[in-house]
Amino acid sequence: MGEFNLCIIKPNNNAFSETFIEEHIKRLPGNKKVLWGGAFPVYDDEGKFIIVSKWGLLLYLIQKRIFKKLSIGIANKALANYFTKNEIDVVFAEYGMVGAMVTDACKLAGVPLVIHYHGADVHHAGTVKKYYAQYQKAFNYASAFIAVSGDMVETLKQMGAPADKITLSSCGVDTHAFPQLDISSNGRNFISIGRFVEKKSPLSVVKAFKIVADQYEDATLNMVGNGPLFDETAAFIRVSGLDAQVTLRGVLKPDEIKVLLKQSRCFVQHSVTAADGDKEGTPVSVLEAGSSGLAIVSTLHSGIKEAVINGETGYLVPEHDIEGMGAYMLNIAGDINLAVKLGNAAAAHIRNNYDVNNRISKLTTLLLNAKKQ
Repeated sequence: MGEFNLCIIKPNNNAFSETFIEEHIKRLPGNKKVLWGGAFPVYDDEGKFIIVSKWGLLLYLIQKRIFKKLSIGIANKALANYFTKNEIDVVFAEYGMVGAMVTDACKLAGVPLVIHYHGADVHHAGTVKKYYAQYQKAFNYASAFIAVSGDMVETLKQMGAPADKITLSSCGVDTHAFPQLDISSNGRNFISIGRFVEKKSPLSVVKAFKIVADQYEDATLNMVGNGPLFDETAAFIRVSGLDAQVTLRGVLKPDEIKVLLKQSRCFVQHSVTAADGDKEGTPVSVLEAGSSGLAIVSTLHSGIKEAVINGETGYLVPEHDIEGMGAYMLNIAGDINLAVKLGNAAAAHIRNNYDVNNRISKLTTLLLNAKKQ
């Protein structure tokens, strides 16, 4: 492969829900520099300001915060200088708005750009509107775009991205870190993992589970995560008399989540299209649950339609079909053999199609091809 200097740019320094980005940082080859600090990176790989001049940094902040400018010359030049100084071969931008915002700097430095889209950066109406002009620049300049679902591929085309630059490749899962579990002796235990936000519709999960809880007093639901809909969900649990069967776990560490997975027979997630158009990409939690051999009940939504084979590795219902979701959960609650059958198929499907090593190999090829251009 030879010397390969890769700059990965991400919006957040630490985000518990962005494990897919950490996998890229850990597994992609080359000499890596990781920048972060929002849609446009503020900090370098050592946590220092990319704009080294105090007056330059002040000017940048004035233009950004007071005049609400997106493309700021002094920032673009500073980032381009960073690329040149560190002899960066390829820039890999996590999220569309990040790629769009660093396009000018990449052009100044003559560095190829590859952009990985994930979900809201393509489907959230406000985000697309805000960065629309920058997106068009990125579509013209960048060497490649990675979309995580078939729906996203089509949306990117509609937005103006050249079809020949788009590659379909969802995030993968470390199948060794999530080995197939023996769920054959697990109780009627369900688990949901994800942020408490509109597009994950946590309240729908609880309402569907209530259909199960009304028939099986020993059924349980563990919900992992936090977010703006947490309190609303907790209130519904209380008024519905589900306190003894539904537990809100908050944000947990990976090892704590794995303990809950070992106790469960089914993973549930009721993803929907939010009022602002926001959608999922391909939820990593679905991939991890499938790799672990859990049956899955979810919705006919974005990349979930590809990650879950309806009727084989789990069940998918239309968005907002709470009764349908509850009915499938009820079937799994009443038949452990069905759960095992679905879980076995899920584990095989994920290993054959979503193993992280295969995904990293695909991304590596795209990055190396961009370097050669």
